[in-house]
Amino acid sequence: MKFPRGSLAGACALMLAMQVQAADGQKIYTQGGANPAAMACVMCHGANGEGMAAGGFPRLAGLSAEYMRKQLDDIRSGQRSAPVMQPVIAALSDEEIRAVTDMLAAMPAADVPQVTRVEKADGIGAELALRGAWARNIPECVSCHGPSGVGVGDSFPALAGQPAQYLSGQLQAWRQGTRKNDPNDLMGHIARSLTDAEIQAVSEYFANLSQQ
Repeated sequence: MKFPRGSLAGACALMLAMQVQAADGQKIYTQGGANPAAMACVMCHGANGEGMAAGGFPRLAGLSAEYMRKQLDDIRSGQRSAPVMQPVIAALSDEEIRAVTDMLAAMPAADVPQVTRVEKADGIGAELALRGAWARNIPECVSCHGPSGVGVGDSFPALAGQPAQYLSGQLQAWRQGTRKNDPNDLMGHIARSLTDAEIQAVSEYFANLSQQ
């Protein structure tokens, strides 16, 4: 196929820009941003964006770029409390945030088995994930986060493959009001309706899906 000279030059320029952006995203992830205060993401989120379960640091690989950018913007503005991340994000430029989130979004998501609402629910965690607790107006997690909790669009992130400590910490944050950047307080309502044992159980359920 032939392109007019201008179109070909434009296509080449676009491809080069995309390559540069990808390279920049990888560099930011592994080495940090231009500002020394913007530490390398790899230190907490793993060599391949898989997260670090022991420290409760979330998996980033495969998440929606738009979702990640919203969370970073909310942390930077203080709408979402994250004391460890806030100074790092404050030191990143908008261009650096876009580059690193695009790079992470292109990485493989967690490999999990297909689990839907029709599956047998064994245990409290599976019951909440697949059936909910409608007597307390708690919908099943998969109704918003998709089968197996793999995430849906830019608003409902993947739960499967996230460290249990991270998931339980976020549910506690929703419950306590230190995280409140969701539409219509949906997650706040759910978290406040769960017991500590239920929070732990459903967090472990989704964390363990990637290990099956």
